[in-house]
Amino acid sequence: MKREEATDLILEAKKCKGVTWSEIAEVVGGHKVWVTSAMLGQNSMSKEEAAKAAEFLGLGSEVAECLTEFPLKGALDSDVPVDPLIYRLHEITQVYGTTMKAIIHEMFGDGIMSAIDFELDIKKKEDPKGDRVVVTYNGKFLPYKKW
Repeated sequence: MKREEATDLILEAKKCKGVTWSEIAEVVGGHKVWVTSAMLGQNSMSKEEAAKAAEFLGLGSEVAECLTEFPLKGALDSDVPVDPLIYRLHEITQVYGTTMKAIIHEMFGDGIMSAIDFELDIKKKEDPKGDRVVVTYNGKFLPYKKW
């Protein structure tokens, strides 16, 4: 089974069962963002995590096996995403990326934020003018090596 086929089966099973990503994450025993990314093919699960997820969704061992494969990370269909939500995240980086870089360098020095030693959280903030999306990036600072 190809990983894309497993993702399609996962999405269909999630829809049929009427469960949320948070509910799946609770069964697997991980954070909702990380578990969702693994279920969508952007991270790999341990055999135990994959078995729990597949069993909860009523899917077979082939899907569980796909969940343990090392992914091709960041593999979107096009250079500039066309989905409106994903495009807005891309747009935020285009508009504020250099600002973020300048402030990070000013605060930490010359280096990068790790995408490996990294956490991401998404929360909802109620607001009478319209609910707000709160996205938190939390990555280890990695200074560039000098030699």
